[in-house]
Amino acid sequence: MLKRLFKLISPRSNTSTAKQPLVIPRDQHNVSRKLISHAAIKVMKQLGDHGYEAYLVGGGVRDLLLGEQPKDFDVATNAKPEQIKGLFRSARIIGRRFKIVHVRFGREIIEVTTFRGHHEAARSEHGMVLRDNVYGSVQSDAVRRDFTVNALYYSLDGFVVHDFTGGIHDLEKRTLRIIGDPTTRYQEDPVRMLRAVRFAAKLGFNIAPETAAPISKLAGLLSNIPPARLFEEVLKLFLAGSATATFHLLREYKLFGQLFPMVEAHLQTGDPIALEMIEQCMCNTDKRIRAGKSITPAFIYAALLWPPQQALLGQLMGTMPKGQAFNDASQQVISAQLSRIAVPKRFLIPMREIWDMQHRLTLRGGQRAYTMLEHPRFRAAYDFVLLREQAGEKLDGLGNWWTQFQAADDEGRAKLVSSVKSGGPRKSRRRRNNNRKSSPSKQQD
Repeated sequence: MLKRLFKLISPRSNTSTAKQPLVIPRDQHNVSRKLISHAAIKVMKQLGDHGYEAYLVGGGVRDLLLGEQPKDFDVATNAKPEQIKGLFRSARIIGRRFKIVHVRFGREIIEVTTFRGHHEAARSEHGMVLRDNVYGSVQSDAVRRDFTVNALYYSLDGFVVHDFTGGIHDLEKRTLRIIGDPTTRYQEDPVRMLRAVRFAAKLGFNIAPETAAPISKLAGLLSNIPPARLFEEVLKLFLAGSATATFHLLREYKLFGQLFPMVEAHLQTGDPIALEMIEQCMCNTDKRIRAGKSITPAFIYAALLWPPQQALLGQLMGTMPKGQAFNDASQQVISAQLSRIAVPKRFLIPMREIWDMQHRLTLRGGQRAYTMLEHPRFRAAYDFVLLREQAGEKLDGLGNWWTQFQAADDEGRAKLVSSVKSGGPRKSRRRRNNNRKSSPSKQQD
């Protein structure tokens, strides 16, 4: 469809500007209202009925043109946030740097933004935009967006697609190109570098040379991004079904070390098991997402931070007992990571449990195996053992033993338990000597 569309439009489309947009009529594109969320259509109609402009914009239009079903739909309008909120009872204004409106329809949320305008925004010493609540027209909004393929606008008025920045051309060429000067745009918001990698990996696009060139040099700007925002961005990076490609691109452009400095430092030592473990985790994550299975960030963080945790554990082992060394290594790695990415406790706690259970899974004698099987984190801890073995760790068949134990009947489980040691010598109890005479009390002077 894109090839046919590209033949119909002007060869000069790649130089479209905000003043001379390319307008693609209904019979020359494949965006259909049947494929658009009913909630998004309602928002656009409601805005239009009250005299406002309203367009479907961003990834929704991009994915529909690529023949894919969008994950969500965004709307852009000339209505101000307060005006949007007044039209929808379920609307809520969020954001400080740039206000947006979330309109809720059941579980679905339609994000509505007001057209952004040109202005001299308040900036930090590194060039990052601090306030951006200046509004404009659809033309100015288009050139304020990040990438050309995300600056395509679909209107219910005539059912046409508006291309202000050459996005159709870049879609046909499968190229990701930033709008404007790349260095300036990355300085305005360093997260755009992560978005470039995420979209390139997700869409299978090449990053345009001029768009890619400054990324490695400006990667350090990510240190200016709040850790809480980076947590949300990391979720998008690894939970979009293209975590493997994303991981490699992050490393290629020197971004991974800004997000996970201890992990990157360990990978630089050349540890093949660590690299294989992370790659296998990303591959498994992609398979689960494509199969519609659930994913917990706790498992991903457990896999990412395990190599530096184990390296630090090895350094501490000679200076303190193993249990204390394990706890200290875990705490140090987690504390260092939290300075970059604010991982919530709801993921940190199960991550620690997965780590802690790695040793407990080796203790299978007596009733321990049966007890472990009932633990709420057993499945995640078991999967983590399998991941370690897939990466090349030698665990003496631990994963296979637990695989058999889960599938076996009562008799089979008993045989498996009897085939392993009970988990170490038991401490002998000191008998209390009831006949021992009590010592005479001291007489006071």
